[in-house]
Amino acid sequence: MQVTVLGKSPAWQDAAGACSGYLIRHDGFTLLLDCGNGVFAKLRSIVDYGAVDAIVISHLHADHFFDIVPYSFALSYGLRTDPPSPQLHAPPGAGERFAMIGGSLGDPTLVGSAFDLHEYNPAAPLTLGPLQLRFCEVPHYVTTHAVRISASGAGDFTFGADCRPNEILPEFATESELLFVEATLQEPETFGTRGHMTAHEAGELGHAARARRVVLTHFSDELDPRQVQAEGSAGYGAEVQLAVEGAIFDL
Repeated sequence: MQVTVLGKSPAWQDAAGACSGYLIRHDGFTLLLDCGNGVFAKLRSIVDYGAVDAIVISHLHADHFFDIVPYSFALSYGLRTDPPSPQLHAPPGAGERFAMIGGSLGDPTLVGSAFDLHEYNPAAPLTLGPLQLRFCEVPHYVTTHAVRISASGAGDFTFGADCRPNEILPEFATESELLFVEATLQEPETFGTRGHMTAHEAGELGHAARARRVVLTHFSDELDPRQVQAEGSAGYGAEVQLAVEGAIFDL
């Protein structure tokens, strides 16, 4: 299994960057995990968008799904005589949200007609080609799902999505070969309900999960990457890696 970082920015894009988007390829199958702002262009620089077999969305925040809109335009109005219709697996309620967004642009069916749209059941496993996916709700501002992906002959990859410090994700991600954890904050939130983590908290979560490799993601280029890595490594108890656009991780 191979994981390529297309975008790792938080809610606002890095300079010339993209928000959440990760390309997973295994045994001839191509999966796009999240499709945030700027991801579609990054995807096109690596693979033909028509060759993507399936897309999975972790939650319905803009930085994790908004480039489904230009992706829909490409599939619907591009120059292909026989455009593909990739599977799009999104959280419960996504169909209504996509129709609302399409409607604001003049076509409520925009997303639903471009993709083979499904609302996944978070309590059930999902098989996509050679990949087996499981979901786990993690505490964030909206309903959000971490995703654990396994395949024959490869270690497990867990994507933690967006969440505050918690005990749910470490249990779900236990002994993952590769764990991507968000490290959005410079300091913990001091107001309201928390929804994100610092790099040190992300490292601690990776340690609690006994993950073999931890990669910090979802942090801004306005933060010092050396500091982010140092704090994450201190929490993890070993060196963590940072998500960088174009970086490839093999399992």
